[in-house]
Amino acid sequence: MEYFNNHKKLFLTALFLFVGLTLLVAIIPANKNQNNNQPLPQSKELSADEMQGKLVYIANGCVACHTQQVRNIEMDKVWGERPGIPADYARVKRTDLWRNTATLMGTERTGPDLTNIGKRQPSEAWNLLHLYQPRAVVDESVMPAYPWLFVVKSKLEPGDVEVVVPDKFRKNVTGKIVASKEALQLVAYLQSLVQTDLYAAQKSPEFLYSDAEDAEQAEINDSLASSLPNGRRLYAANCQSCHQSNGEGLPGAFPPLKGSPIVDSDNLEMYVQIIMEGYDAREEYAVMNAVGRDNNLSPAEVAAIINFERSSWGNNGNMVTKEEVEKLINELYNLQ
Repeated sequence: MEYFNNHKKLFLTALFLFVGLTLLVAIIPANKNQNNNQPLPQSKELSADEMQGKLVYIANGCVACHTQQVRNIEMDKVWGERPGIPADYARVKRTDLWRNTATLMGTERTGPDLTNIGKRQPSEAWNLLHLYQPRAVVDESVMPAYPWLFVVKSKLEPGDVEVVVPDKFRKNVTGKIVASKEALQLVAYLQSLVQTDLYAAQKSPEFLYSDAEDAEQAEINDSLASSLPNGRRLYAANCQSCHQSNGEGLPGAFPPLKGSPIVDSDNLEMYVQIIMEGYDAREEYAVMNAVGRDNNLSPAEVAAIINFERSSWGNNGNMVTKEEVEKLINELYNLQ
């Protein structure tokens, strides 16, 4: 009973539990999540104006009605070209020590999702008019107007961006309606919201054309007593843009092939099916497209890719022949 009557011990115990649980439940997982996800290679940092526009977006409560997350469901196809993945948010950092304006993913869609709005509606003039009076461009819009982001002037000055508003929405405004700096920054932020292409082509590194490494690949083919094409070059052309030249993938976007249990597994049927038809590992990574089918890879080319992946980056899987792969592809597509 002495323990329960000692307010100092009770307070320190509660403080210790609170700090400990905060570290275990919030801080450590968040830090791990941040370190395990890297930005997509083609993504860009926000410019100074775009970053200020993001703060305007927050200050005006836009996140209350708009989301920035495309889910992996049919109804979300209209908002983006692909589902969102962790790597899409890897560039998002705290504003400062006291403010965490992280992902702005939102929880409600009173208005449309904005993940890809920079591509769906890239017009600066449209966006400015939409901010000044949404009903001027979308009759049925329920979005509030933001007239305080604009100023009325008797004449334009150098650098002013005038918003041409239809007479029915001017409400006795007789001067020139000009976008404020905040309005232009907000539109700049909205125009920056464009989904990064997961499969954008990348320049082939020089080592692809190294005679020494081509000879190494030829030795692998010779050991199989087959005439397989060059697996290294096939990997570079079909797989490297996602899984990277070092086979380590990209955390939060593409899984590593280096040390992959699927690559070294004896389950060749699953391996071939993944290459031909793609794979959905939504919990951690982006959906892999059907590389083999989309690129019309032959059984010999698929076998060459498998052998390259199984003999690279420290992997040590069994080599396969064209005949083994051809049999599995025929079974996959019910071919005789």
